[in-house]
Amino acid sequence: MHVLSSDQLGAIHKLIDRVSERQRQDFGHIASDVKPDGTLITACDRWSDAAFVEGISQISPGEGVLSEEGSQSVPQSRAFWVVDPLDGTTNFAAGIPYWGISVARFVDGRPSEVFLDVPAMGQRIEGLRGRGVRRNGQVVTPETRKVSRSACVSLCSRSIRVLQTKPEQRFPGKIRLLGVASLNLVNVGMGQTFGALEASPKIWDLAAAWLVLEELGCPIRWLGEDPSGLQPGQDLSQASFPMLAAGSWSELSRLLPWG
Repeated sequence: MHVLSSDQLGAIHKLIDRVSERQRQDFGHIASDVKPDGTLITACDRWSDAAFVEGISQISPGEGVLSEEGSQSVPQSRAFWVVDPLDGTTNFAAGIPYWGISVARFVDGRPSEVFLDVPAMGQRIEGLRGRGVRRNGQVVTPETRKVSRSACVSLCSRSIRVLQTKPEQRFPGKIRLLGVASLNLVNVGMGQTFGALEASPKIWDLAAAWLVLEELGCPIRWLGEDPSGLQPGQDLSQASFPMLAAGSWSELSRLLPWG
């Protein structure tokens, strides 16, 4: 099935509800380990990943799952899922109530249905290709974003070095480093920031936000490889997709010299 049915969409929301509730219960009561790449992982990351892999196999049988904590190779199926079960583990483990759940279904190499949940804030964003974006059930439009007129730009910890490249120039925005790549990007679509620069996002960091940005008319500039060219079986464990996103083409042009 190329588009999820209403029953499947409902089942995905229930699955995210279950994972989100478990994460809220574990928040502040769980220790972390260090992965070989130096990033943190908790038992909640592992449980959440397993819950999504099992749940998706029941909701969409035959569609593979690529996830940060599981298989990191592009599935062979035409439709497949890309999951970051707990984006912002460092925040989660440190007791900072800002992390996200990112779930994206791809069809023919591009996101088709996506879901971003912010458990501590009770927010969920759903994007459906060609059918728009909703936040907690309410329609979000480009006009919604334009009303906010934010002056903030999100940088990831690795992209902060761009500030050193032009010490004689003032950076064109107020800087925010929130530590959650998927939400840094989707905040552009929501109008909470007018731009975001991610220096080394993995496919699971950007998968869901990618479609939200496109549906809301936010331009994206890939600064390296374009993820729409993924191939079945491709190992993405070490692959990054540097990107710059903005609320408009004029705002993108302001940020391009820093990208």
